[in-house]
Amino acid sequence: MDRIPEPELMDEPAQALAYASADFEQPHARFIELLQARFPDERFSGRVLDLGCGPADITLRFAHAYPDTMIEGVDGAEAMLTHGRAAVTAAGLASRIRLTCGCLPEVTLHDAPYDAAISNSLLHHLHAPMVMWDCLKRWVRPGAPVFIMDLMRPDSAQRAEALVAEYAANEPEVLRRDFHHSLLAAFRPDEVREQLAAAGLGALRVDVVSDRHLTVSGYMP
Repeated sequence: MDRIPEPELMDEPAQALAYASADFEQPHARFIELLQARFPDERFSGRVLDLGCGPADITLRFAHAYPDTMIEGVDGAEAMLTHGRAAVTAAGLASRIRLTCGCLPEVTLHDAPYDAAISNSLLHHLHAPMVMWDCLKRWVRPGAPVFIMDLMRPDSAQRAEALVAEYAANEPEVLRRDFHHSLLAAFRPDEVREQLAAAGLGALRVDVVSDRHLTVSGYMP
């Protein structure tokens, strides 16, 4: 099935509210579990970049898991960051987490080069996926750990519909719609490997970690 791109930004207020209110406990907890399994001996510290942070749920989970970090979360949708800033303040972590609004690659960041980078569900939003890899090379120091999780495009439209029915049947319509569009816009593992090779980041590893997710991880060359 060919890729069908979707809008890069999720900036509708109702959309942002739905995401900020949704229960992502299982996939977001899984993100941290997979990261810790991939880097079992890594003591994350210093400045961390979170690309496509949305309402900052994973940003907060990472901050709790690694208390020696300072995190800059970046997202192009101010509507998402409004909820993220409220969550950061409520968690008492405003001194460690800064959320910056801007689109890649034009956004101005404050703490580059970063000592680590994470990202969840940004890659499939990008119409030009090489932007992601170019930004890593630009902003993340050599030798820094990188962990990225994203959706994986299914083999057919029917399989995409089945995944929505299995994992989002009880979610609001806006979330079911966006999940379906995101599956169609996601990349296959071989496509991501080709992107990494073209970017000179072939040392990063691509793993299939569920029936709908893949990860990219390793150390920046």
